[in-house]
Amino acid sequence: MAASLAGRSGRSRGRPKPGDVAAIESRLLEIALQEFLQHGYGEASMTRIVEAAGVSKTTLYSRYPAKDQLFRAIIYQQIDKLAPSAVLQSSAEPLDLARGLKSYANHMLELNLQGDFLGVNRLIYSESHRFPELGVASAERTDLGIRRISSFIRDCAAADGLPCSDPDAVAEVFILVIRGWFINVMLVNQAVSAAQRERWVERMVHTLLSGREHW
Repeated sequence: MAASLAGRSGRSRGRPKPGDVAAIESRLLEIALQEFLQHGYGEASMTRIVEAAGVSKTTLYSRYPAKDQLFRAIIYQQIDKLAPSAVLQSSAEPLDLARGLKSYANHMLELNLQGDFLGVNRLIYSESHRFPELGVASAERTDLGIRRISSFIRDCAAADGLPCSDPDAVAEVFILVIRGWFINVMLVNQAVSAAQRERWVERMVHTLLSGREHW
């Protein structure tokens, strides 16, 4: 028993390897995601997450002291998958505002209308009236998207020699129009084909860019 306790004590004092830490984080977030999707935010249990992950409560709470912080980590994990660097424009090609905006919009909508992304979005819209922290997490995701698109618009304006006095406002319109279309599709539970989505994105970006001289 003494040897066993000493072994456990020794492990607790040691620093886990970076790979082990990453594996623990990934497993916690995956199990937490399934817990939220299965039981909803309000009924999600940190105890069940700990048991399913096979870790101690200390391990979980040292990383995520509260449920809202755990949910926010899941949101930011999804945000990373929406990162525009690979879809706005290839670094091997010149900046192209229209192509970049279309690529980002299609990428964003394709992900948000399927799988875990759709499940998380439905959870946010169904429970945010009871749990304001869900709305805060969603707003943070929206704000980050606006900042990313604003930066891309600013870069394109410089490359094209077409001044843009308020790229933040244009980016906000772009992101919120996408969000409005997505919410409408989600609320009516409407199946949308890739071709339908791409046609809508084409029209939306064309309409937005038609007023570019006034940006």
